[in-house]
Amino acid sequence: MATDYDSPRKTDDDLNEDSLQELQARRTDKSSGSIDIDETDLAESLELPGADLSNEELSLRVIPRQADEFTCARCFLVHHRSQLAVERNGQQICKECAA
Repeated sequence: MATDYDSPRKTDDDLNEDSLQELQARRTDKSSGSIDIDETDLAESLELPGADLSNEELSLRVIPRQADEFTCARCFLVHHRSQLAVERNGQQICKECAA
């Protein structure tokens, strides 16, 4: 049996669907119920990079470099001796910086 691909293919289910205008009207109705966010409330919660932090105290325990660690001469991070790639003129370089 031959099929006519140019003919409209609407079923009973398709006929029961809402029109495009009805769907758009519903969408605008739903969005009108959303909560408006005040921009000034958002701005108050942000901290600027140049903010005055003179009254703030940090509670951070600093551990000195251990005997099995070294400071990379390029990235200045403290690494374990297993990460040592090269030592040139007394400067130690980690594997990441040597790559």
